[in-house]
Amino acid sequence: MRKKIVAGNWKMNKNIHESKELVLQLLNIYNSSKAEVIIAPPYLSLLSSIKILKNSSIEVAAQNMHYAESGAFTGEISGSMLKSIGVDTVILGHSERRAHFNETDEILAKKVDLALSKELRIIFCFGEELSDRKAGLENSVVKSQIKNVLFHLPATAWDQIVLAYEPVWAIGTGETASPDQAQDMHAFVRSLISLSYTKDLANKISILYGGSVKSSNAIEIFSKPDVDGGLIGGASLDADHFGMIINAI
Repeated sequence: MRKKIVAGNWKMNKNIHESKELVLQLLNIYNSSKAEVIIAPPYLSLLSSIKILKNSSIEVAAQNMHYAESGAFTGEISGSMLKSIGVDTVILGHSERRAHFNETDEILAKKVDLALSKELRIIFCFGEELSDRKAGLENSVVKSQIKNVLFHLPATAWDQIVLAYEPVWAIGTGETASPDQAQDMHAFVRSLISLSYTKDLANKISILYGGSVKSSNAIEIFSKPDVDGGLIGGASLDADHFGMIINAI
């Protein structure tokens, strides 16, 4: 049975004090869930969040990492640095990294390879722009993003990979892909994995939806057979709303 996951990507929000407050709020409202729960605070709050959550089942992930192990990369964070403080999961390929920091498929493939070599689990993001969907190119764009970055990997590496479909036109816009649109893309991605690897492997991969998931629409989105949870942005910054999304699983 595929793992159900709800991950909160805080992006560049919450200073160290605000982060601690939010983590404590989550602890107060969180009991247990059928889903694995992950939060991804900013770098400065990773260690403090890990310490607060050490006796909790809530996991702490990083929002990004560099493709080099070390070196003259001012301002960057390496996989080894993340591992040294107890981070075991990293988000890679988020649309904002692609758009604002020019992360290409080639760069992301190097990040994926290094993350796996450091035994980091990866939440790999992919998704089309509004212009792609209007042109009917969403499937070809998604296929290219996944194939170019992940399909060189051996089947065994996929044990460490979670996928997250994020239609770019539905991130931070208030727009959301309909549950049927999300299901169609998730099923398409699963078929790609099945064709390139095996059907059994495809059916083991958790695929999250990440596009303006809110407490008001989470149940309907998560009810689709190929949607295994969500990568939550803005709604993860409010403990009550995030808790309701977790409970929607």
